[in-house]
Amino acid sequence: MNKCEKCCILICSVSNTFVFIRPFCMGMVLVYSPISVFQLARIQTDSVAGKLKELYPDVHLEIVAMSTVGDKILDKALSKIGEKSLFTKELENALERNEVDLVVHSLKDLPTSLPPGFTIGAVLKRETPYDAVILHPKKAGLTLDTLPEGSVIGTSSLRRAAQLKRRFPHLEFKDIRGNLNTRLKKLDDHDDYSAIILAAAGLRRLGWESRISQILTPDDCMYAVGQGALAVEARAGDEDILKMLSVLNDTDTVLRCVAERAFLRHLASLPASLSCALLFSQLYLTGAVYSLDGLDSLKETMQTSFTTENQVEERVHVGITARTVLTSAQDAAEKLGTDLAALLLHKGAKKILSVARQLNNAR
Repeated sequence: MNKCEKCCILICSVSNTFVFIRPFCMGMVLVYSPISVFQLARIQTDSVAGKLKELYPDVHLEIVAMSTVGDKILDKALSKIGEKSLFTKELENALERNEVDLVVHSLKDLPTSLPPGFTIGAVLKRETPYDAVILHPKKAGLTLDTLPEGSVIGTSSLRRAAQLKRRFPHLEFKDIRGNLNTRLKKLDDHDDYSAIILAAAGLRRLGWESRISQILTPDDCMYAVGQGALAVEARAGDEDILKMLSVLNDTDTVLRCVAERAFLRHLASLPASLSCALLFSQLYLTGAVYSLDGLDSLKETMQTSFTTENQVEERVHVGITARTVLTSAQDAAEKLGTDLAALLLHKGAKKILSVARQLNNAR
């Protein structure tokens, strides 16, 4: 590929942050906001850019920051905003206009069905998918189990709140918005929250592991679809870019995330949560749905096995084009997610999700 003839751009989307990377043939130009809102996005962007630079040393990159409509709505809970496209539409418009060539997202922020003309060209090796508890400094040494009755926990996620209400009924849960820096400041500078819940992956990427007081295992809180994984979106017809991205795919992460995204797409609703593991060519998927108060729930586990006797074909699985991963394995992973969702729906998940959606709309 002649990099002087073919440019590429990456964007990193995390919470309310997006950063573009544009290859620039005359030299590397990095442009980003010094404001802390862009800190995690810049780190994640750099991680993808660094891998591409190792593989394609002739590519020169320029970084540009961009925000979206969803980023500017900070007075509403995420569950009330609605479509995830509010966080991706401007970015995909830039892709469509050929202003950028790649967009780096936190995979959990991407809808399970992408607009026509776009695809996920790479899913990189996953950081931990688990959620983490960050305690107020005055509560140091405690856990969610040992916090006093009525302690307020901040989270912007219905999924987390529904599960944790069930697991820790002595606690109260209150919405909190903002990027990681903003949420930590709200926690530390005031006494409104005893703790907040954040994705452990973001904290680790920022080098803030020391703030993690407790990691929530799937027994406490199963994680979100795609949590901890970075995805690179591109134009579906851009052959050179997709070929370049294909080497970034991590097989384990791709298969787990294909199953997870298929599960969510078939449910077509939240709050839904899961855990997924790939062990010795066996993929295990546990999925659950919860009422908003956490009192009503359904949880099931299924598994599937893979064969290595198959070729890689050009096929899209729940928005992902992973050319280096066996097609038969991706087919099996997608079927596993769909079958597990169908099982939950058969056992009554639709009623739980419908009530949860109605209650959320009435909040």
